[in-house]
Amino acid sequence: MSDPGAEFRLDTRRVRRAFERAAAGYETGAVLQRTVESHALARLDLVRVAPQTIVDLGCGPGVAGRALLKRYRGAQVIGVDVAPAMLRAARRGRRWFSAQRFVCADAQALPLPPDSADLVFSNLTVQWCADPAAVFAEVWRVLRPGGLVLFTSLGPDTLRELRVAWRQVDGATHVHAFIDMHDLGDALGRSGFENPVLDVEHFCLTYPDVRALARDLKSIGAGNAAAGRPRGLRGRAGWSAMAAAYEGFRSDDRLPATFEVVHAHAWKPLHPPHRDTDGAQPLRFHPRRAGRP
Repeated sequence: MSDPGAEFRLDTRRVRRAFERAAAGYETGAVLQRTVESHALARLDLVRVAPQTIVDLGCGPGVAGRALLKRYRGAQVIGVDVAPAMLRAARRGRRWFSAQRFVCADAQALPLPPDSADLVFSNLTVQWCADPAAVFAEVWRVLRPGGLVLFTSLGPDTLRELRVAWRQVDGATHVHAFIDMHDLGDALGRSGFENPVLDVEHFCLTYPDVRALARDLKSIGAGNAAAGRPRGLRGRAGWSAMAAAYEGFRSDDRLPATFEVVHAHAWKPLHPPHRDTDGAQPLRFHPRRAGRP
């Protein structure tokens, strides 16, 4: 029996292991990630910010951090990632005199002092965190008053073709249910952020077959991390049935894979309300179920 609500619950240890394994070849397969990252960085042109300290949350191999250093001369960039192998790759890519430093930590428990950063940048990381509200509470704590958070995440249309194909086989959770833009905006507001701006961008990657898609997802650590995922290997019959169902989406001799990307930014108020010394107040995050497959 499938686990009710498991679409939104993540196995954090599985997420960490997946990115550990993916670190060595991540840059080769991270085509979508680099594209989304460039779009997110371009959005910084639309805001007025001159940060001295930047947190690159979920920094991976450090590519965005290096771009942020070029954009904001004289700033320090702190790259945070949960996977030590990703941080080793980031350190290899850093110039010896760089103002980048790195911290291995969970985004839900940042080992950074309150009011210590002017900008938190995060590309396609929030969707791999078990409790996004806890992430926003930590970002709020770490930002100085007037600071900016700008992030991207995956929305519920992501991998919809794969989700539909598996649902024709069984009722198990094979694809994580990513969080809707409106729920993310609500969570930002509850965390204390002001003037949140969110919008959605869609991408479609194409593959010769389902196995190529599966290899691509595995190469970037984007496997099924839902708490209620089926345990053990899927039988050949189940996989074949899913692949046959996926064929219904074939167009121009290619199989599509949709990715819904949520872009968001918000500000910590210049005069935030008083909070306890241990940081932001606890929040509960209950995403709505998407109305589409």
